[in-house]
Amino acid sequence: MRFDVYSPLLLSLLLPAVSPLIGRRVAPALAARVLTCAAALTAAATTWSLVLLTTALVGEAPPVVAQARQDGRQPVDPVPEAIGIAACLALVVVACRVHRALRAERATRRALRRLAEGQPADTELIVAASDVPRAFAIPGRPGRILVTSAMLGALRPAERRILLAHERAHLAHRHGLLVTAAALAAAANPLLVPVRRTVAFLVERWADEQAAAAVGDRAATARTLARAALTAGRARTACALNFTDRAVTRRIAALQTAPPPRLWSAAAAVLALGALAALSAADATDDLIGLLTGLLS
Repeated sequence: MRFDVYSPLLLSLLLPAVSPLIGRRVAPALAARVLTCAAALTAAATTWSLVLLTTALVGEAPPVVAQARQDGRQPVDPVPEAIGIAACLALVVVACRVHRALRAERATRRALRRLAEGQPADTELIVAASDVPRAFAIPGRPGRILVTSAMLGALRPAERRILLAHERAHLAHRHGLLVTAAALAAAANPLLVPVRRTVAFLVERWADEQAAAAVGDRAATARTLARAALTAGRARTACALNFTDRAVTRRIAALQTAPPPRLWSAAAAVLALGALAALSAADATDDLIGLLTGLLS
């Protein structure tokens, strides 16, 4: 237990280090999935490690120590008391962060559902009269796409088709679930915040690739991204296709090259990191159960 219980914490340092490389070298669809799975496994393992470290304080409880001495046994100290207390405090912080993340996610989904209220069940596209260029997917059953009149007016007909193909990709592949899972993992383990950012970027790259495949023109998709970025800059607000200043250039550049390959070996290595964290936590659990059983028997 002395080593295994800390392994998930160490592995959560490694995953953010490799996630940018995976995001650049592996196909976005595969990279987004494996990074999200690895982040979820690592976050669960690190949270459980904190639970184990806190539980180890049972071995320090005065009644347990006294009973062990009466039985002629040397009390076992699986972890230092200070670490156990720190783990307990960290668990409280984790619980608060996850609660806030869940509350924010629920609020966002409620706001999106309100935007689609009153629309016929078979309506996919909602056009809102607004001078702010925006477009985004509204997940649900059915999923909807909301586009403002300013966004439609800024794009040519062919570019509008690319815009809609991008947003349809978000709905078809449930990108919202991946982003939410990565966000909750980062809430449980702040070390995974870079992974959350990478996943958010990758789902946009994934939708870009899907849009390019749907229209059969990567260059036109890149031009649409550029036009939307210029429109957003003039409006001084976020706009369609989830633009940020740092991300848009990378996305346009990616569309001007060949699609990245599906490097299954790299994907498997990332999943192995998450699995290793989970296995380490499981092994530490077994060790702690054995120690506490010996103390309390």
